[in-house]
Amino acid sequence: MEPVKNTFNEVFFEKLTDTISKYDSKFSKELFLTKVLTEEWDGYELKERMHHITKCLHDTLPKDYETAIGILMKVASKVTFKFGFAPMIFPNYVELYGLDDWEFSMIALEEFTKYSSSEFAVRPFIIKDANKMMKKMTEWASHDNQHVRRLASEGCRPRLPWAIALPAFKKDPSMIVPILELLKNDREEYVRRSVANNLNDISKDHPKLVLEIAKRWLGESKETDWVVKHALRTLLKSGDSDALLMFGFSDPKYIDVTNFQIHTKKVNIGGTLSFSFQLQKNKEIDEKVRIEYAIHFIKANGQLTKKVFKISERILTSHCEDINRNHSFKVITTRKYYPGQHKVSIIINGVEKVVGEFELIKSF
Repeated sequence: MEPVKNTFNEVFFEKLTDTISKYDSKFSKELFLTKVLTEEWDGYELKERMHHITKCLHDTLPKDYETAIGILMKVASKVTFKFGFAPMIFPNYVELYGLDDWEFSMIALEEFTKYSSSEFAVRPFIIKDANKMMKKMTEWASHDNQHVRRLASEGCRPRLPWAIALPAFKKDPSMIVPILELLKNDREEYVRRSVANNLNDISKDHPKLVLEIAKRWLGESKETDWVVKHALRTLLKSGDSDALLMFGFSDPKYIDVTNFQIHTKKVNIGGTLSFSFQLQKNKEIDEKVRIEYAIHFIKANGQLTKKVFKISERILTSHCEDINRNHSFKVITTRKYYPGQHKVSIIINGVEKVVGEFELIKSF
């Protein structure tokens, strides 16, 4: 898969510069591209490229902020989601240069998010004046456009990936909750997913608050049921008993994990771990089970860190059931593997039942 940073490619630049030229007769395509495509360009990662392009736009568009934004608002409707991440340069312009022009910047962010997303760009405004910005985002939560409604939730996530942190909201998320209440039954799954992700962020710092919200929402509608399940995924994976009980996963005292076998005791980095086990039910009634496994990865300092992976959720009707699983150690950009003794464990309804070891080795 091609890196996301390569969405800033020749096709994108041609479309961007040609469109700007239609609305700004003084814009120099050649000067802009010269400023962008420096010797350092190839070494820039995704957000570095975005910030660099935005600064080059600032250097080549009219110096007056509102004039420049006026041009970019016309351009943005022609350079849209089909270019992937690349149109994020438009809200990024507001983030870098519009903090002191609040009213006009709000108009721009609302417009730009329809064609990309202003989720990163709203955060400096939240940090500067949370009350004012959250009041605006509450308005956006009732907007006709689904992308604007999603922004109301996504922009205030306490732990939004790749974005600047919102430490005040990590400490106290009370300003976020009313917005999530407005959006929990949104007609678009795209928006409801953001609500769930926001609650999942909050659960990492305030699990009791999220469980209270989940209990209120559960059963209200099929939409809120989905939101709650997705929002509690971190608590479910951590084995939180209250979260598990909410979905009918009780203490698995009548379920045993037997015949646990690790078929690949040595796994090459880039290879596959293979293991199997049996579930045995020691009670006549059917049991609702959440079946997971955890890989205990070695970190750079030699300590182990656990990551949980779901196998399935089901009603266990038979007394004995065989389960086989493979886990890939294919090299990926989001995780670095270190050779040495790892562990794999089987988890039933949040309870770790059995643990085994395998060795991860370098491939040559």
